[in-house]
Amino acid sequence: MVFLYNVIIVTDNMNTIDYLRYIKSRKMKTYIAKALFNSYSYLEYRKLTADLLKEGKSTATVQTEEMTHYSELNESRMRRLDKTIKISDEIIVKLNNLNHHYIWLVLTESWCGDAAQILPILNKMAVASNGKIDMKLALRDEHEELMNHFLTNKGKAIPKLICIDKATGSVVADWGPRPQGAVNLIKEYKEQFGTIDETTKADLQLWYLHDKGISTQNEIMELI
Repeated sequence: MVFLYNVIIVTDNMNTIDYLRYIKSRKMKTYIAKALFNSYSYLEYRKLTADLLKEGKSTATVQTEEMTHYSELNESRMRRLDKTIKISDEIIVKLNNLNHHYIWLVLTESWCGDAAQILPILNKMAVASNGKIDMKLALRDEHEELMNHFLTNKGKAIPKLICIDKATGSVVADWGPRPQGAVNLIKEYKEQFGTIDETTKADLQLWYLHDKGISTQNEIMELI
C-alpha cells in the first residue's frame, strides 16, 4: 500500500514512528522558516528595543511597568557588554575553522535578564566567525510553536539558541537559557530558599559579570 503525503512516498516499510518523526521534522522546519522570516539582525533588534523604550514599552505582548523597567536595565547592560565583551583567541580560531556554515536563530525578549547577558556574546562570536555564522533574533512570544519544541524543564526559558546547518536547514544543536555555572547557582538557591527573588537575580548578574562570557563561549563551541 502506497500513500502520498506532500510528495514523500509512505510505504509499508515506513513505520508509524518514522512517519511521526518526518511530520515533526516538517513542522519544525515550517516554524523555523516563519521565525527566520520575522527575525532581526542584532543591530535591528537593538534598534527595536531602544525605539520601544522611547515609547515606554518592551517587546512583551502585554505591556507592564515591570517589563519596561527590566527592559531599561537590560538596555544599559547590553550597551556596556557591546563595548566590553571579548572573544578569546582560542574561540576565534575555532570559529574560523568551522567546517560548516550555520544560522544561529535565537529566541529572546527585551525584558529577559539572561538574554541581555548572552546576546552580546553571541553577536561577538558571530562577527568573529568570518561569515561562518549568521545570527538572527526572533521574539519568543511571537513564535510560541517553535518555542514549545525547545522547552527547558517544561518552561519557555530564554534566550534559546537554535543552531541550524545552513546547507541542509536541519537543527544540529540548541543551547540555553544560561551557562551551567549560572544554572547551578539558580538551582542551589531554589533548593535552599524555594523561590527566585531579587537577591537571586542580583547574584546571577554578578555571576555573569565575573564570568566575562567565557562559559557561554566554551559551552557553545562544544556543541558545534
